[in-house]
Amino acid sequence: MRSARTSVALAGAAITALALGACGGGTGAGTAPGAAGTQGGAAGEAKSIKLVAAEYSKTNTKAFWDAFAKTYKDKTGYTLEVQVVSWDNIDQQSSTMIQNNQPPDILNLNAYASYAKDGLLYSADEVLPETVKSDVLDTFVKYGTYNGKFYGFPDLSSARALFYNKTLFKQAGINEPPKTWAELAEDAKKISALGGGTAGYALPLGPEEAQGEFSMWLFNNGGQWKEGGKWVINSDKNVETLTFLKKLTDDKVTQNNPARTNRADAFDLFKSGKAGMVVGFSPLAAALDADKKVDYGVAAFPSNTGGASKTFGVTDYLMAFKKPGNDKAVKAFYDLYYQPDQVNTFIKNEGFLPVTKTGLEKFKGDQKLKVYLETLPNAQLTPTDDPTWDKIKLAVQQNLGSAMTGDPKAVLDKLQQTAEAGG
Repeated sequence: MRSARTSVALAGAAITALALGACGGGTGAGTAPGAAGTQGGAAGEAKSIKLVAAEYSKTNTKAFWDAFAKTYKDKTGYTLEVQVVSWDNIDQQSSTMIQNNQPPDILNLNAYASYAKDGLLYSADEVLPETVKSDVLDTFVKYGTYNGKFYGFPDLSSARALFYNKTLFKQAGINEPPKTWAELAEDAKKISALGGGTAGYALPLGPEEAQGEFSMWLFNNGGQWKEGGKWVINSDKNVETLTFLKKLTDDKVTQNNPARTNRADAFDLFKSGKAGMVVGFSPLAAALDADKKVDYGVAAFPSNTGGASKTFGVTDYLMAFKKPGNDKAVKAFYDLYYQPDQVNTFIKNEGFLPVTKTGLEKFKGDQKLKVYLETLPNAQLTPTDDPTWDKIKLAVQQNLGSAMTGDPKAVLDKLQQTAEAGG
């Protein structure tokens, strides 16, 4: 899973053409421009639809969707054309498809709101079975809803927690993971004092996912990106949070140059035994278990004051584009995908977390996932329901790290101005 990447603006002509093609609510006769497969039936019903899916892993993603396509054909009679695209290319490829009025019927991506805003997507009321709508976890319905309608249907999720190196903790005389920021800062100092280039806390504020790291911290200081429908990026709480991160850097208890450190770099530092703490998620645990080099623990992330921990959640979406005649095939797709033996198999194979209430029940027996699952129903996400978030996120990724050598308030003030200007 990647955090939402920057979406390319849709070409005006393509938007207009596709929106007009969708005016019949997906029941018009004939073939939509660029529609996959063949059409048939009395009302021009689509018998074949296309899925463009993000590649989460080389070994599992394509294998799952190929098997799903076969089951889909066997159970529904419809054909599913599958195209799996790497995360490095999927934004560009999917945007080009849409600009050329050749969108897939189903698109697996990490941003949906701009497409919903342009009227290109089916809402849950049109294609999601009632049993599915009631099963999706409320937090994902909330962040998948634009302008009062549910468009961003989740495929899998992740939640973050604090990973800590038990060996380094023991060497530094630390008995348990921190529950407050003051404790985290003190623990980080003790671990850094061990020497050998060990960082007390691995802080990734580089361009890969600065907004993810910062979200984990700001949520646990009572901060938000938006509040009451307004951007509050430079709120007092958020300035306090970024100032705290700068102090960690100034006190030299992080790795060198957090502003250029990406999440993958921070993970590598932790996996090599050179970091005492890092924000991670279940795929990191899987990698650590496979390597068997670090004796680690996972705990709820500390809040500033020691109150209840909040987690930063991430989900990607399976959105449905309106095309004449494709509504029944699309609905059949979702009816099958959200069957527990499908969606939960996909999630388990990829090493992520559930998006449904039945999935939460199924996964709760896995002790390795306990810390994530306990916080998942109340996870807070970045404002993916705002069509301008992608552009704002890019500004955060490119500029937030500069606060480590500059003025945190000035950095957040500039980001606030960008948000108020609409990205």
